Amino acid sequence: MAMAVSSSSSSGITSSAFSRSAISSDHKVSQIGSLRLLDRVHVTPMTLNLSSGKRSFVKPLNAEPKTKESMIPNAATTAMVAEIAEEVDHHVIEIEDFEQLANKLENASPLEIMDKALEKSGNDIAIAFSGAEDVALIEYAHLTGRPYRVFSLDTGRLNPETYRFFDAVEKHYGIRIEYMFPDSVEVQGLVRNKGLFSFYEDGHQECCRVRKVRPLRRALKGLKAWITGQRKDQSPGTRSEIPVVQVDPVFEGLDGGVGSLVKWNPVANVEGNDVWNFLRTMDVPVNTLHAAGYVSIGCEPCTRAVLPGQHEREGRWWWEDAKAKECGLHKGNIKDDASKGSVNGESKSAVAEIFTSENLVTLSRQGIENLMKLENRKEPWIVVLYAPWCPFCQAMEASYDELSDKLAGSGIKVAKFRADGDQKEFAKQELQLGSFPTILVFPKNSSRPIKYPSEKRDVDSLTSFLNLVR
Repeated sequence: MAMAVSSSSSSGITSSAFSRSAISSDHKVSQIGSLRLLDRVHVTPMTLNLSSGKRSFVKPLNAEPKTKESMIPNAATTAMVAEIAEEVDHHVIEIEDFEQLANKLENASPLEIMDKALEKSGNDIAIAFSGAEDVALIEYAHLTGRPYRVFSLDTGRLNPETYRFFDAVEKHYGIRIEYMFPDSVEVQGLVRNKGLFSFYEDGHQECCRVRKVRPLRRALKGLKAWITGQRKDQSPGTRSEIPVVQVDPVFEGLDGGVGSLVKWNPVANVEGNDVWNFLRTMDVPVNTLHAAGYVSIGCEPCTRAVLPGQHEREGRWWWEDAKAKECGLHKGNIKDDASKGSVNGESKSAVAEIFTSENLVTLSRQGIENLMKLENRKEPWIVVLYAPWCPFCQAMEASYDELSDKLAGSGIKVAKFRADGDQKEFAKQELQLGSFPTILVFPKNSSRPIKYPSEKRDVDSLTSFLNLVR
């Protein structure tokens, strides 16, 4: 993600995206209400010693004056202090209620939300650009006619196509994207200690923290607000409740402290297909990786194309469970499991059941243990290990139900086993569960199940595998 100033702007803004020049005394006066000025409200009135040029404070009213030269504050000083105090109080009263603003803008268009974001924060807001559909945000900002800034995180491991896309976007809009880079010492330490691909073994969080989260934190410390391309339909497990505007729950902004940064999500309520219709209509540059099946695009080692029937986020960190499909940039989306009655990291709140065909067998823990003990089965079984909240399981529901209907009466049993919550450790140790969904085939005359290795979960692919191993 990187910061840029629109060249079409008439504002004349040329400052770096994340640097701020020294504030002049005139500018300080305009910032009445800042906590830095509160001391001016409570300063004891001063006198001026004309002979020495030094200031001395008037003693408290209950003390005897030291000399007759002591002066009470003049009318101008009193008026100034009163005016500052009034403006400070006025500023406190006008703190924005962003929850109320989010409700007000819930049905607004992305263009209207973008316009409101740029209007409120001026030069202290920037668009976070990832090199995927976030180009829609830049187009919306361009359409408002307001000056805008764009930043991007260059992790050092992006696809070549993404870098070419960055260049095309800069030329199309006449802007300069400000790139934030990871700390070279931190990257060097990570690679030397754990290798280039340690995330395949122990998860992506550490690498993302070094290459993305910390550079983002530095970037946001120079802003009062940022604009993201999050959508509710991108990741049902973590993004289904994001508002169009919120106080950022994770990062700090320019003024520091909790509540110092505002986060805008103009396309939160827009579906992915509608975003793409907008991009095609406006004829803007897009990443060529999209044409190769990439939907959600991140770093090259952690992103791949998705197959028909797969959710778009399944192409990110595919070796991990759906619960972990955030890199840390939007960590605030992940709910506190302790407050949701979760078990082993999965929420046990009400979730609609999936795989509901009447031809499917629902296996209990005892049932699948009995199936594993059978050395001479009369018929082969295919079993999906699933979690109903998992978007990738939800994506294959239609094809798996169709498979069960197709194989009804064929001598092949189609079953499901819910392997989250209390059953997850058992499924990992005994059933080869790596991530959801995991598909197992229990052949005839064999005690060992065979794990389906492919992510092609359409009916034909599953049927073909069954015919080869049953």
